[in-house]
Amino acid sequence: MALENLTAANFEERVLASDIAILDFWAPWCGPCKQFAPIFEKVAAENPDILFGKVNTEEEQALAGQFQIRSIPTIMILREGIGIFQQAGMLPEEALKDLIEQVRKLDMDEVRKEVAKQQAEQQQ
Repeated sequence: MALENLTAANFEERVLASDIAILDFWAPWCGPCKQFAPIFEKVAAENPDILFGKVNTEEEQALAGQFQIRSIPTIMILREGIGIFQQAGMLPEEALKDLIEQVRKLDMDEVRKEVAKQQAEQQQ
């Protein structure tokens, strides 16, 4: 995979087809977004098995709203379609690399059990 621009039209297909998807919600006028872009691109090039998706919040307001993006840049990570991380603000390169290693080590069976437990509690 590689760095991709994600839109409402391709978002679900691309993200759900990826084991790990790292999303950068950004806007063209955002200074910190411009500072983070080269870091995101470099780490994307070093991890070709991961989808690195950029979501322009100006053009994709529905997606930004769907994920309740309030501040940019916001980084979101999904594994097997499950949201496991979200943080507003740019990340230093080493922090992003460390985060990727943690995501790779996750026991997704345990994550799914926890998600199911939380959903059951919400239904009560």
